[in-house]
Amino acid sequence: MRTFRALGALSVMILGSALVGAAPVHAQSAVDAAQAMASALDGAGGGISMADQLAALEAAAAAGDPMAQWQLGLMYESGEGVEQDKAKAFGYFAQIADQHADTAPKGIEADIVAHSFVKMGEYYKAGVPEAGIPQDDDYATKLILHAASYFGDADAQFKVGELYLDSAELGDNPIQSARWLSLAARKGHAGAQAKLGNILFNGDGNLEANPVEGLMWLTVASRRAVGTADSSWIDDLLNAAMSVADPEQRKQAVELADSLGTQFGGL
Repeated sequence: MRTFRALGALSVMILGSALVGAAPVHAQSAVDAAQAMASALDGAGGGISMADQLAALEAAAAAGDPMAQWQLGLMYESGEGVEQDKAKAFGYFAQIADQHADTAPKGIEADIVAHSFVKMGEYYKAGVPEAGIPQDDDYATKLILHAASYFGDADAQFKVGELYLDSAELGDNPIQSARWLSLAARKGHAGAQAKLGNILFNGDGNLEANPVEGLMWLTVASRRAVGTADSSWIDDLLNAAMSVADPEQRKQAVELADSLGTQFGGL
């Protein structure tokens, strides 16, 4: 069985190849299947007890089913249907990441594996004392980089983009940040679209400002984020940019968002 620490040897190669290109976006088949599994169990709630539902998931997880492991990880992380237990959640995400670290990036399970690497990165970032997991920023970054570069996961690419805006993380490097954010933005990640738009609108260091393109991304992000938890902060960025843009810049940006938005997330 692989260990997570084996990623240390891969990280330099992963980081270098990621700057040239990343894996294409995947259909969310495995995540959808896991959600369908959860919905099916919920729908059967009138005839099947929660204990039996949990037992069925645990049996599938013990047999190595990553969809069951993912669903259990989410349940124990949130406390939905079970008593919240971060250590158990960590364990399930760890099983997926450890057993499927090199699964094909376009494989049916790739999305769940990538999301598990992101979850692992978040846990190592914060530390999980109850699971005996110390805080380890460097290792957390390696896990997220693996999800971002090998699997081309949009959430992970967004997080890498943020890390390149933090001098305490991967360094304050807006050009690298924009590259990673662009990868996620073109897959429809609203947060990445907004952060990328903000960087491009204002410019940052050696990254020259491009107000029209920046406003375009902010507009696309705002439309995509409607009804989500991200809508407030994204709208704040858009409104701030619109307030200082000139009328022609606003007009061009909206026209671009109207014509190109469907390419970046189905808008």
